[in-house]
Amino acid sequence: MTEKNYPTDLIERGRLLFARPIVFVKGCVRLADLPPMDRVEIAFAGRSNVGKSSLINALCGTSSLARTSNTPGRTQELNIFESQSEELRIVDMPGYGYAKAPEPKVKAWTQLIHQYLTGRATLRRVYVLIDSRHGPKDNDISVMNELDRAAVSYQVVLTKADKPLSKDVEKVVAMTRAAIAKRPAAHPEVLLTSSEKGEGLKELRTEIAMLLESSGA
Repeated sequence: MTEKNYPTDLIERGRLLFARPIVFVKGCVRLADLPPMDRVEIAFAGRSNVGKSSLINALCGTSSLARTSNTPGRTQELNIFESQSEELRIVDMPGYGYAKAPEPKVKAWTQLIHQYLTGRATLRRVYVLIDSRHGPKDNDISVMNELDRAAVSYQVVLTKADKPLSKDVEKVVAMTRAAIAKRPAAHPEVLLTSSEKGEGLKELRTEIAMLLESSGA
């Protein structure tokens, strides 16, 4: 979906949604630590070092909300952020696919991610972040398979779109669209973003505003 397809009022709601304060609430290592299911939740998932924290910061217009690092596997909890003016909760999930972490830690992350994705009634959408230089990898496909089985809506967001050549990005977009074409829980549109350049942030904010609108929030 391109920008011209969005209603003007939803574009504005998306802008205002992220112009208002969004704050870090806490990090959770167990489902029992999660806040009550009292508002719309969206989650960001992706391979380690795909740029989840950078994208959340860019989305919220800050450089310090979500902790970023060049070291894969830095996010080891479900990090919870909430809007102070809207009924919205953002969940930054541990990165998957990082083989160098100790095996017990990887198992704990994997179990936490699985339990969250399959047991959170207020989770309205998962944004599956994929590096635009590489396209979907086996771990990404596994996560999408799980989301399909759990009937949890998800949308693919390609990150770091400023890094590859335009022609290579087009190939990855086409490859990604083909990968999700027949998936029951996948949103049909692929979003292309760059945290550094600000590309695609307006579209992503608008998509989130549309979710709130459809949920009556």
